[in-house]
Amino acid sequence: MFGILQAYLGITKTPCPQTIINWVTRYSLSKIWNYKGLSSVSFDMDKIVNGAIWMIDTSIALGADKILAILELRTDHFKNHEGAPTLENINCVAISVAKSWTGESIANFLQKVILITGKPAAYLKDGGMDLMKGVRLLNERGFSSFSIDDISHVVANLLKKEYTKHPSYDCFISACGQASKKFKQTVLAFFAPPKVSTKARFMNIHRMVKWAEMVLKHSPRGRVSKDSVVSKLRNYLGKLPEYKQFIKRFLRDASPLLKSQEILKAQGLNMKTYKECKELLKNIPQSSQVRIGFITWMEKQLIVAESLGMGNTGMPICSDNIESLFGLGKTHGTGEVKDANRIALRLPAFCGSVNRESVRMAMGVTVKEQQEVENKLLSLTRQRRKILPTPGSLTDSLSTEFDCGLTLLPVPKNDEKSKDVTDITANFEQLGGPVNKFTKQPYAPNNAEYNNRAAA
Repeated sequence: MFGILQAYLGITKTPCPQTIINWVTRYSLSKIWNYKGLSSVSFDMDKIVNGAIWMIDTSIALGADKILAILELRTDHFKNHEGAPTLENINCVAISVAKSWTGESIANFLQKVILITGKPAAYLKDGGMDLMKGVRLLNERGFSSFSIDDISHVVANLLKKEYTKHPSYDCFISACGQASKKFKQTVLAFFAPPKVSTKARFMNIHRMVKWAEMVLKHSPRGRVSKDSVVSKLRNYLGKLPEYKQFIKRFLRDASPLLKSQEILKAQGLNMKTYKECKELLKNIPQSSQVRIGFITWMEKQLIVAESLGMGNTGMPICSDNIESLFGLGKTHGTGEVKDANRIALRLPAFCGSVNRESVRMAMGVTVKEQQEVENKLLSLTRQRRKILPTPGSLTDSLSTEFDCGLTLLPVPKNDEKSKDVTDITANFEQLGGPVNKFTKQPYAPNNAEYNNRAAA
């Protein structure tokens, strides 16, 4: 591709893949090291130095290490943009790799970042116990921020709680599996059901149920010829037609939730979208725990939205961006051996937009600085080359390379950020009376205060 574009771009020598990877790495390093944060915001003069929503999550890779990433999204995204946020609207604040992440270690890492950047307005996360504990510990330490529950995981957990104990659930899953085996290597292979991960099955199980509903419509009642295509289809479907009532009930509950999820992802949560979603839920019986649970979640999060001044504009309630980022990191520029450090080192480069300033920042990172970072990291490729051809070196090599995870933090700046404070509650109309006041807590120091403390 670069060879074709060489004449148009003025490139005298087409760069090799490693050159491109090196520049992407330096760009990632510069993105973290040059992070400036957002303007300060104030809730009735209770300052929050970093006026952003932080998406936090962990991800596994090949090997024992796990990646913890912190992404930043502006609180006023839906005021200035139409549609759900993309990676262009996201910045990577910090990233770290460790053998494991507990609530305590997550809280410790977040606190390190907060002391440099200031605490965020809110955390946007899934329902993982380790992330919940990490945020709770920070609140107990005086770094209070609101907590926003990711809608995709809320919907999945509601359906999981309702249907895992349903008497037809296990049999339905088994029937889909048997049908999948029979469809393969046949002229009807295009009828095979979609793959659904067993680890997070209820994030996508609606796809399988919807598939079952559609494929059963191709097998109408009545007799058919023994050698007809419909006869073959019925044979491949096996016992699946026995679960039509289960399919109908599941879609009755799942379809309104998925439609609501689509609305809230695209527009955020505010009073208008809350009413739209509540109208969609009328098709679900009032006594259903799925309906009750989703309405309870919306009302709880709406209080947070109003407290953040987003009751009218819309509060982001989806952390799909961080899942997309992990997916990109695992498929681009990591090679065949996808170890956590190599993936984490590329992630910041996929966030935000690329412009001339991006080029300037990347050029500001020297080869020596890049090598200082990379040479400290544990590499599965390096381990394979070193240990595999050398019997007897296994124990010593593993013991000396136990803790070599990547950690990238913003570099503290000397500018005084607390002078630039926006009263966020003055920018939006409030709903139904005064805004819920943010709990008075000692706010995280700005960068200048952090530097003074470090020097002392």
